[in-house]
Amino acid sequence: MDGLVLSHPEQVERLTRTCPEAVPAAVLAGDPCFDRMLAARPYRDRYRRALGVRQGQRLVVVNSTWNPEGLFGNGGDAYGDGGRDILPGLLPRLAAELPADDYRLAAVLHPNIWYGHGPGQIRAWLDRARRAGLTLVDPVHAWRQALLAADLVLGDFGAVSYYASALGTPVLLATEGRERLDPESPLAAFVREAPRLDPYGPLRPQVDALPAGHGPVADPAEFVSSAPGRSAGLLRRHFYALMDLSEPSAPASLEPLPLPPYTPPRRTAPLRVRTRVDGSDIEIERSTEHPYDAMGETHLAVHEDTRDPGDLESAEVITRDGRHDDPRFGSPELWTAEVLRRHPHCAVAAYVTGPDTCTVRTRAQGLFALSATAGADADPAVYASALYAWLARGGTGDGAEGAALTLRVRTATGVHPVTVAHST
Repeated sequence: MDGLVLSHPEQVERLTRTCPEAVPAAVLAGDPCFDRMLAARPYRDRYRRALGVRQGQRLVVVNSTWNPEGLFGNGGDAYGDGGRDILPGLLPRLAAELPADDYRLAAVLHPNIWYGHGPGQIRAWLDRARRAGLTLVDPVHAWRQALLAADLVLGDFGAVSYYASALGTPVLLATEGRERLDPESPLAAFVREAPRLDPYGPLRPQVDALPAGHGPVADPAEFVSSAPGRSAGLLRRHFYALMDLSEPSAPASLEPLPLPPYTPPRRTAPLRVRTRVDGSDIEIERSTEHPYDAMGETHLAVHEDTRDPGDLESAEVITRDGRHDDPRFGSPELWTAEVLRRHPHCAVAAYVTGPDTCTVRTRAQGLFALSATAGADADPAVYASALYAWLARGGTGDGAEGAALTLRVRTATGVHPVTVAHST
């Protein structure tokens, strides 16, 4: 063996105890994967925007390693064949219980999960969660960026959970897998001390209760690498020594983490919208779960691409994201008019035209253009539901003395002022 690359002297100590004959080949060279993440930390906001995370939202990243005791397991009891799967049932519940405008949900599954079951089968198993807004992250090219963007990681005993903690991100473990780990390893110590997620209990209180910056061990990054930021140089030196060549004079460097493709959430599952109107302030919470403690009035908002077309017949608000539509869908004006003709129960048809704008047609007062003002950063479909709630409480769509109406839409992420103007 020419070289056995290790990232920390602690690993050399364990190697000495378990396989002393391999110690002469040990090379301490840090962790290039971790170094790439450290170098990319200043660009965290860019990765969050690429994942469609809006200001004030918490990004929850769920990850599973490839192992029968992992969070995804081996294709188990979620499919009725006796395994220990948790994740396929957990993800739809997370997507349902976490309010859509307060949380963003993404999943990182080990590449072998994808190749072991096949991409089509994975997407089929997780279809309900995906329709509720879950994004499946590329497990090869984008998982590091998702970790950098995350506010909270729900995972298992795999390396991704440990990397997250080393980056300072709070972690909840849903499975332990202690028997799969060297009990003397830092990862095993992390698993023993990390807070637990009860996957069968109410999920939102557990997610809300984990404070930012919580860490189960004092300094998990200490054992990831004894040479943070230096792995490129250490590895190159070793490789050139093996080839008996002189190193280049230029500094060694690692490939920067690229910005992943823009992947905003696409929610086509029906949303239960709870609203409370106080003057021009409209408080809103949306989720796919039935409201048990509605905070005020409740209505149903449904994307036109819902899986069950019958949902459209009971929707008060019907939406469409037209930013990437085929022009054959027609203009916002034509589409909104067609929706109201086709669905007599619908009171508001909302066609999203941009990241902070939408065109809304109401059955009683005609066409409006909704535009977010400075400081607002919410899904434009929220503004359509706010207008519906305002009109349902007797609003007219007009501001004082003929001025455009400004509604203050309140979600848990903040206040989002939106201008409502009659459109011709």
